[in-house]
Amino acid sequence: MPDSTPNPEQGKEPEKTAAAAPEPNGAPTAADLEQIKAQLEEERKAKAAAQAALADRDKRITELQASVSVVQQAAETAGAEITQLKEAHTKAVARYLDAVKLANPALPGDVIAGSTIEEIDASVAKATAIAGAVKAGLEAEAKKARVPAGAPTRTEISLEGLSPREKIAAGIQHKGGGAP
Repeated sequence: MPDSTPNPEQGKEPEKTAAAAPEPNGAPTAADLEQIKAQLEEERKAKAAAQAALADRDKRITELQASVSVVQQAAETAGAEITQLKEAHTKAVARYLDAVKLANPALPGDVIAGSTIEEIDASVAKATAIAGAVKAGLEAEAKKARVPAGAPTRTEISLEGLSPREKIAAGIQHKGGGAP
């Protein structure tokens, strides 16, 4: 069964403070308006700060894009210079090879080779060592077969195979006598 005694609190509306009480037509109070204005001002400041940050970012992006363009142009220029330097290097190495071949006529031209100065110098050193070894071998062989220059030393005449008459004539001639 429901309680039939009336509750004194049931029929009363809660009391409202003067600051929080809305205007009778449902419009916000002056304090609410101040709070809304302050919030709006904060949002405007935040929006302005965000727009400034975006402008700074866009400016930085533009600067970086300009820097990238400069770097790309520099890279292209450097690439072209590298290509020119490689071509000049190749020509210089070819000229050096020709000059080394002319400076070393004793070495066979096909032994001197290389695609860099260091390789050419190494092939010249190797060819010089080989040529020196061959020259030393040929000189040693030539010394073995060398005949002394000038007339041979005088020796006694070999009397072997001479007849007795020829032996007597050789003896008289040797002692200072006349011809037979």
